[in-house]
Amino acid sequence: MDPISLPDSHCHLDLDEFAADREAVLKRAREAGVSAFLCPADVSLPAGLQTVLELAARHPDITAAAGLHPHQAKHRRPDQAETLRALAADGKIAAVGEIGLDYHYDFSTPAEQRAAFREQIALAGELGLPAVIHSRLAGADIREAVDAEGFSRGGILHCFTEDREIAEAMIDRGFLVSFSGILTFPNAAALRDVARVLPLDRILVETDAPYLAPVPHRGKRNEPAFVLETARRLASLRGLPLEDLAAAVTANFRSLFPAR
Repeated sequence: MDPISLPDSHCHLDLDEFAADREAVLKRAREAGVSAFLCPADVSLPAGLQTVLELAARHPDITAAAGLHPHQAKHRRPDQAETLRALAADGKIAAVGEIGLDYHYDFSTPAEQRAAFREQIALAGELGLPAVIHSRLAGADIREAVDAEGFSRGGILHCFTEDREIAEAMIDRGFLVSFSGILTFPNAAALRDVARVLPLDRILVETDAPYLAPVPHRGKRNEPAFVLETARRLASLRGLPLEDLAAAVTANFRSLFPAR
């Protein structure tokens, strides 16, 4: 049997939760079969952004993205767009994100979030980069903004928790739908129903580490090695061998982010 190879399509390796053992975390992930990492940084948090850029520069299997998270939308400044343009021009980021809308929390108002998202999805289109989108209770407004800006580059709808209609609408707009450890949670039956039926060539797996550790690691700090548990559950839901599911999601990831 060939070794499993999987991407972690979304992990926050810049956060303080990994400061003490970041390299060990990466080693465990690679030993578990994780062959690629997408690490988004927040452009309003310079220290984290620098950490992500340094990680991507040192590790060919780490891809950097940057954008203004919806929680930080109230901190939007004109110079942030210029920072993203410069990073893209230098080839230091491969996507704009994570960006989007979150109507569950109110760290920034819906109006602030919508303004930031519209600006950044337009910027991603200008730069020809995929977008990494955070959507919580906001699928219709995400779709509306993508359409309004004429954004056609696609990207990733990360940590997906919405319904089949939104998933299929975003797939129609060129996006991949990424499932996190939430897929393994006992109360996520509706999400599992969606995961069963989406096209195999339009899905991904992720950890969103250090958050949302999958079963059987609930209550622990999440880390990229645990993406294997989400992949196992997704393979089981779809009646596939793990190896086939892993090959599919790896190919999907590489369709956006070719190996360096």
